[in-house]
Amino acid sequence: MDAQKVDMFIMTNGKFFEPHQLAYIRDRLINCDDSKSSILYTIQFKDPVIVLVVSILVGALGIDRFLIGDTGLGLGKLFTCGGLGIWTIIDWFLIMGATREKNMALLHQVLY
Repeated sequence: MDAQKVDMFIMTNGKFFEPHQLAYIRDRLINCDDSKSSILYTIQFKDPVIVLVVSILVGALGIDRFLIGDTGLGLGKLFTCGGLGIWTIIDWFLIMGATREKNMALLHQVLY
């Protein structure tokens, strides 16, 4: 891919990934072919800030985990009322990282 397109992708979508992963993403995108570029711009990444807000508001119901695709963990939080509130509080600190990991996994799925 063209370096200008890669830089534009990173500027647009950089907030969806961990900062230390951006150099790897840039190298990986530069080395991939142009046929992947149209697919990359159609991916809907999850915004970690939005998921955090959902976690704060209705995290005890597991909706935050359902939102990022962790159905099993979402069901666990739903049936235990967020682990009696403890799991909900822990997720307030972990959900943004989990969202970024899911976004990275989605990017890997598209690139390979």
